[in-house]
Amino acid sequence: MSLPHFYLESQVIADEGAAAFPLRLAADDAQHARVLRLAPGEHVAVVDAARDYFECEIVAFDDNLPVVRIAQRFEDEPDRPMVVLAQGLAKGDKMDTVIRHATELGVSAFAPFACERSIVKLDDKKAAARVQRWRSIAKSAAMQSGQRAMPEVTDVGALEDLCALFAHSTAVLVCWEEAPGTARIDEAIERALVQLRAGAANARVGVVVGPEGGLTEREVDALLACNPRASLVSLGSSILRTETAGIVAPALVLHELDRLARREPR
Repeated sequence: MSLPHFYLESQVIADEGAAAFPLRLAADDAQHARVLRLAPGEHVAVVDAARDYFECEIVAFDDNLPVVRIAQRFEDEPDRPMVVLAQGLAKGDKMDTVIRHATELGVSAFAPFACERSIVKLDDKKAAARVQRWRSIAKSAAMQSGQRAMPEVTDVGALEDLCALFAHSTAVLVCWEEAPGTARIDEAIERALVQLRAGAANARVGVVVGPEGGLTEREVDALLACNPRASLVSLGSSILRTETAGIVAPALVLHELDRLARREPR
């Protein structure tokens, strides 16, 4: 059974001088701990503000905050690939679904962006509220799935912001159902790694999925021009819903990067 996970926003456990100390949880995390009915003697996993990873034993509670002692400090993870999903704004709760499940898969960051064919139009106030909601969903999904890091969710951007974000990525994979002769994901990744003479273990790959109406040709041209290792890729013969593509595409990319990384010498 996996341990309950918590992420500390400002507390660095290595700086704690006492053998037992309270975890300074955010209000929603403290509520989550109460819902779990954690008790002294139980263990939790904690990722602190320095991104160090600990297993802690609860010894008491102080004003509803768990007081813990360190049971063990986990070793730093070896380098692992990073996948950043740029998802075109979609209607309803489709973005919620993508962020929740893609976080469980291990996506490192999300870049929601407004597309020409996006049905959803957000003003600054609504966009800020949505981003706050998506960050909360990403955090909850990371806690539930035991991720070592909580994914970043950027503010809602425009096409130019996305191009700047991906300018120096190892590869950019643009999912576009209208394109003839698109590459397979494995081919596009291997080609980019060869061009850079780089390994997969520390690759940073951007994946772009359009909204319900798909990406326009102008958007695709801009994305392909922003990085010399940008490629159009296929997700197969079926035309997928945007929320399906937003989960399938990063899953395939993570699988391929992990496969290549395992073949590389340590």
